[in-house]
Amino acid sequence: MARKCEICGKGVIAGVQYSHSHRQTKRSWAPNVKRVRAIVSGTPKTINVCTRCLRSGKVQRAI
Repeated sequence: MARKCEICGKGVIAGVQYSHSHRQTKRSWAPNVKRVRAIVSGTPKTINVCTRCLRSGKVQRAI
């Protein structure tokens, strides 16, 4: 499930994982994205937001 943060645009990144014997395998790192109800342009809306944006206060949650 490839989701992005709708505030900062953070998404899945790909790279190489190295084992102890230095063998390489491809892997991906996914951001910690939550589905929250937030206030967007004055109305409550459900959006995907990473936990960094939630913690830093970039999103005002709808109650």
